[in-house]
Amino acid sequence: MAITVNLYYAGENGSARAFAEEMISSGVVRDIKAEAGNLRYDYFQPLDDPETILLIDSWEDQAAIDAHHASPMMGRIMELRNKYDLHMQVERFVSDDSMPESDHQFIRK
Repeated sequence: MAITVNLYYAGENGSARAFAEEMISSGVVRDIKAEAGNLRYDYFQPLDDPETILLIDSWEDQAAIDAHHASPMMGRIMELRNKYDLHMQVERFVSDDSMPESDHQFIRK
């Protein structure tokens, strides 16, 4: 059962995008992706909102999230959030690996 957290980072004057770019260029994203239990850590930008960046952050379980939150990288992330004066909205999802057969007709592979 994976846990996925969608974090919407919002700022002004491109600060959310600059934050994501620094997270990537500084190697923080690479290091997070290498953490035990990390399944996904990717940034996206909504087409209709250039001041928001979406992070899709997925982990094997709560224990993996707790270990990540206790890691030194969390301090670095928080420093960068403050540097870019970002505000966040969070959505949390627990995976449901089953898909009804009726949904398959709408998925093109």
